[in-house]
Amino acid sequence: MTTLRNQMMQDLDLGGYAPKTKETYIASIRDFAKFHGRSPAELGQPEVRKWVEELRRRKLSTQRLRQHYAALRFVYSKTLGRPEVTAFLSWPSDPDKLPTVLSAGEVHRLLEALTTPRMRVFFTTVYAAGLRVGEACRLETRDIDASRGVIHVRKSKGGKERLVMLSPRLYLVLREYWSLVRPPAPWLFAGRTGRHLSPEVARHALAGAATAAKLTKKITPHVLRHSFATHLLEEGTDLRVIQVLLGHSSIKTTTRYARVSAGLVAKAKSPLDYLPKTG
Repeated sequence: MTTLRNQMMQDLDLGGYAPKTKETYIASIRDFAKFHGRSPAELGQPEVRKWVEELRRRKLSTQRLRQHYAALRFVYSKTLGRPEVTAFLSWPSDPDKLPTVLSAGEVHRLLEALTTPRMRVFFTTVYAAGLRVGEACRLETRDIDASRGVIHVRKSKGGKERLVMLSPRLYLVLREYWSLVRPPAPWLFAGRTGRHLSPEVARHALAGAATAAKLTKKITPHVLRHSFATHLLEEGTDLRVIQVLLGHSSIKTTTRYARVSAGLVAKAKSPLDYLPKTG
């Protein structure tokens, strides 16, 4: 397994995979090998099918299942050159659930419940620009372009850079935060070690704030991103503009916010209102 691991790691490096993805794939194949007590190089489709049955028995989330499937496909197609072994795999899809969205009042309560200036400004930035938590953690001071009124998101999902709006109000908040905290260069939000803020530390702080704010919805950093998109849509922002701001490759991913927007639903008129009144 050691030799195979090294080969797989080399292939992942050549493919330009993110460090977290490489770590996930390696761990998944290690679990697969441990389950059978043999190297994947010695195994075939029957063993892969047994492993898939085991994964389904564990009732993993669809996201976790996709990670395991992707790791299997990678090792057999790229590293071992035997793509037929995993050709039977079908990609599990997520149940069609609406994203959780906060009202403007709930966003305000949540931000106010964050106890430190760093965390309050960090999540204010997440909401104001619709950022993923990892993107916000890796922001550098050079990414704040006040002259153009934009934030340059360099460390984004899939390696795609994009520009998002820099709200004048957010810019004032960031200037005040900078003068008060003075984070070590080059980071806008730094951890105790001097590196960028850890996403896990941020998630923990937000969970505490949600409890303090007595919010009953399940709150994650991504909920603020969902709320950003939905609130923009309710204010009349074009769906394709929101797609660009969020960095979505497909407009289909963005259209779900049209389904969750209570404001748009409330504004829509029932056909009953157009019928002649009787009596």
